[in-house]
Amino acid sequence: MSSFEKLIKAKTLLGLGEKASLTEIKNRYRTLMKKWHPDKHKDDIDAATKMSSQINEAYEIVLTYCNTYDYPFDEESLKKTSLSPQEWWEEKFGTKRNTI
Repeated sequence: MSSFEKLIKAKTLLGLGEKASLTEIKNRYRTLMKKWHPDKHKDDIDAATKMSSQINEAYEIVLTYCNTYDYPFDEESLKKTSLSPQEWWEEKFGTKRNTI
């Protein structure tokens, strides 16, 4: 399985959307681990242990991706991610013009 396929599988297992902050990733991981912790599934410890292991592996894959991602710090990229809502709107749709 390629790295891309592993990352997509991990993202899906953790229930992450197309975009997720590090905080959202961590919260999703904690929620799933609370749900699948073997102590909460005394009737089927093996299944819970297997699922917990898969969740841990998925979390590790996503964190590795996040920690090795090259973030752009060029001026153009920083401007795009640092726009106020008004600036973003004007960049996307232009400034309001008088049409009367």
